[in-house]
Amino acid sequence: MKRIFYSMLILFLLSACSKGGGMETEEEIVDTNNVKVPSTIFYSDKQNSVIDEEEMKSSIKTYLDTHEELSLASSPFQEIIDEEKELTKSDLEKLKQINRLTRENDDNFLNYISQNTLPQGYQEESERISRYITSLNGMLDELDTVLDQLTDDLNEDVIPTVNMDSLYKSSKVVNGREQKKIEEFLENKNIKTKAFGRKQ
Repeated sequence: MKRIFYSMLILFLLSACSKGGGMETEEEIVDTNNVKVPSTIFYSDKQNSVIDEEEMKSSIKTYLDTHEELSLASSPFQEIIDEEKELTKSDLEKLKQINRLTRENDDNFLNYISQNTLPQGYQEESERISRYITSLNGMLDELDTVLDQLTDDLNEDVIPTVNMDSLYKSSKVVNGREQKKIEEFLENKNIKTKAFGRKQ
């Protein structure tokens, strides 16, 4: 009787371990093949123009939606990097393209709001949105650099030194208060966007 009990217990444990191991393997695989890099970003060649409210709403929506899509597209690659795994040549090219498009999206929107006359009540909030998103993107890049340097120092048995000044400066712009102001503005102006986990 003991022999049957122990045999059943061992079979039960082996089958439980087997299923658990398979689940871990599935979670570890990050698929970058299905990552779609957005084909369009915010762009306008308008200069010294008076922008009407409908166009401004559409511009803000496009800018924020593109930011969200680029952020989601870069996530699988960042996950691979964070796990200290190698990116394939194809992955590196996609990530470089995403980073380039992110910078262009930020620069294009900043130029647009700086070189045109915006509707009343939009200038300050558009600048806030631009500062917030650009600083957020810069802060994430800087944080990756700091973490890479910290990891390298620890691997080389060097006492790590971390310069947090730029991250501290960015945190004055990228914080919950600023995001709340942006979300309230979007709500008040009825601008539907994917950004900040909002539903369209």
